[in-house]
Amino acid sequence: MAQVTAVAEATVPAAPAEVRAALADYVETRPAIQPEQYTDYAVLEGGTGAGTVATWRLHATKKRVRHVVADVTVGEDSVTEKDRNSTLVTVFRVTPQGSGSTVVATTTWQGAGGIGGFFERTFAPKGLGRIHTELLQNLAARLG
Repeated sequence: MAQVTAVAEATVPAAPAEVRAALADYVETRPAIQPEQYTDYAVLEGGTGAGTVATWRLHATKKRVRHVVADVTVGEDSVTEKDRNSTLVTVFRVTPQGSGSTVVATTTWQGAGGIGGFFERTFAPKGLGRIHTELLQNLAARLG
C-alpha cells in the first residue's frame, strides 16, 4: 500500500482568520460550500472549531463512496479532518496572500495495493482534487 495524495488550491478574498473560521464552521459554512459529491452531512459533536465531529458520504465516483466520520482539529493556520473510518486526512492550510488568503487542501490516505492501487493512485487524486477545488471556489464566492 502506498500513500495517495490529492491537492487543490484557491485564492480567497478574505483575511486568513476569517477563512479559517469559515472552514471550521461545520454548522453554517461547510454545508453551504460542499459540492454535490458530499451527501448525508451531519454534525455529531460540537459544530464550530476544534472538537467538532462531522459525518458525510463522499462520492468520489458513482461506485466509490466513502463514509467519513471526521474529527476536527484547528491549528494556527489550518483546519484538519481525520476520518475515524480510514486513513483519510484532509488539511486545509490558510496563508496570507495580499489582502486575501491562499487555501491549500491536501488529502492523504493509504491506497490499495496491486492493480487496483495503481488505478487509485493514478485517478483518485485528480477526482478528489476537482471536488476540493469546487469546495474552495464555493468558499471564495461565499466570503467574497
